Amino acid sequence: LQVLRHEEFEEGCKATCNGPYDGKWSKTMVGYGPEDNHFVAELTYNYGIGEYHLGNDFLGITLVSRQAVSNAKKMGWPLKEVTSGVFEAEAPGGYKFYLEDKEQLKKDPVWKVTLGVSDLQKSLSYWSGLLGMKIYEKEEEKQRALLGYADDQCKLELRAVGGAVDHGTAFGRIAFSCPKEELPNIEALMKKEDQKILTPLVSLDTPGKATVQVVILADPDGHEICFVGDEAFRELSKVDPDGDKLLDEAMAADKSDKWFADHNMKKASA
Repeated sequence: LQVLRHEEFEEGCKATCNGPYDGKWSKTMVGYGPEDNHFVAELTYNYGIGEYHLGNDFLGITLVSRQAVSNAKKMGWPLKEVTSGVFEAEAPGGYKFYLEDKEQLKKDPVWKVTLGVSDLQKSLSYWSGLLGMKIYEKEEEKQRALLGYADDQCKLELRAVGGAVDHGTAFGRIAFSCPKEELPNIEALMKKEDQKILTPLVSLDTPGKATVQVVILADPDGHEICFVGDEAFRELSKVDPDGDKLLDEAMAADKSDKWFADHNMKKASA
């Protein structure tokens, strides 16, 4: 994965992009290519938080990449073969990645993101019926479904967890870009259908970059969904050639671990 851009913020985001934390934080966008045509992960770092409690809401990311499997083996990274040719790897912090040992056939090896749900049919009614995602696969026996907005894009897998969904304390959301003119319609539909709107249509500033408009929703299990205006987002999300350098500088300047150690304190556990 490549560092596509890195940004530092002195206070919390008004759309809770970094969770419900109001201190200094940063975000780093990583992916296999530009955000215009690749799935990208947003890694947020809250300077005062040492660890998070993970729930059963985010079940992992699946990559189709023989290279990723090879890299893990060379590095001695623990792999567990969960089905034939599919290996589970755990990232620092506990997040799961599933690596398919196959040649990468598409430009973007990220195949799907899996979310846990409490009621598959209720979730399908929301994600497909209201948000308009196409159902590519549905397996009643395994209580899972695969959805997407386009054949060549990363898919969203919904998988029943056999009970309530626990979001833990790490926080996160799924984001989609769409024409800016659609944002008021999405907000109006959710109001009409009496669905939860976490952040009504709002403009978010990034210092020195484009201002984007977003609407943030919550599905029946509380999964956060952000729709962002595509026109400004394309400007904001351009790959920054200095992204790696900015991230390295920020990590070198982060003395929070030393400060807490010097004061005989531990970073907070969220």
